[in-house]
Amino acid sequence: MCLAIPGKVVAISDENGLKMGTVDVNGSLIKACLEYVPDIRIGQYTIVHAGFALKIIDEKEAAESLEIWDELLRK
Repeated sequence: MCLAIPGKVVAISDENGLKMGTVDVNGSLIKACLEYVPDIRIGQYTIVHAGFALKIIDEKEAAESLEIWDELLRK
């Protein structure tokens, strides 16, 4: 099973020829490889798994997913 966490891209950089980003996941900043989503821009949302951004999602989908994560963590 793949668990991917939504987050908002707050910075993009080039590291050793790889497109990398800083992603805000519920207030925690994580580093993620953006090579699988080359068109992503600062301010867009993505889902991150194992340090890789997998796809671009809209803000509504990100909010719904974060709400589900919050429910799971409260149990």
